[in-house]
Amino acid sequence: MTKKTSSVKGLLVVISGPSGVGKSTVVDRVMKIAPGLKLSVSASTRSARPGEKEGEDYFFVTKEQFSEMVKTGKFLEWAEVHGAYYGTPKTYIEEQLGKGKVVALEVDVQGAQSIKEVLQNKKFAAHAVFVFLIPPSVDILAFRLKKRKTENEELVNYRLRAAIAELQVMEKYDYIVVNDKVESAAEKIRAIIHVEKERTLIN
Repeated sequence: MTKKTSSVKGLLVVISGPSGVGKSTVVDRVMKIAPGLKLSVSASTRSARPGEKEGEDYFFVTKEQFSEMVKTGKFLEWAEVHGAYYGTPKTYIEEQLGKGKVVALEVDVQGAQSIKEVLQNKKFAAHAVFVFLIPPSVDILAFRLKKRKTENEELVNYRLRAAIAELQVMEKYDYIVVNDKVESAAEKIRAIIHVEKERTLIN
């Protein structure tokens, strides 16, 4: 994490975890119980899933558009995950942090690692806290992946193996939250945000 500067007043909350752990569901709940929390919207080249909305869940772009954004340095982080590209646009986050806002950022494990490296290399000024969301058990994670019914069995098994591997990096995060119940996990993250926001005001 970077040291506090006069131009950085807000807090960046990076919420990550393995595929199928329920990041989106928990983040949606956090947004409802944490007043003033802003949500960063990522760009993605994958197709929209049922119920997902442009500009709310993701900015859905073509690979050509995504490539141009990479070349022009528009992303805080970006990565290829399961054949699709995901990236976090910088502009919105910079604007909100400058206003002293708390911005929640939901990313996969690769994305979180990329953000850590950017902060450590001081290529982006932000007070940041990293939260890792884990399932109560691997069996429950497998159930959640299969319950989606948006992918075939082969891809589900691939995602499960990848998720198990991703669980090995949890010790690199500031906080670990078990997603046993959505309401409970969201409340823990809300409490983390409160503590970390107070810390940025004191330091």
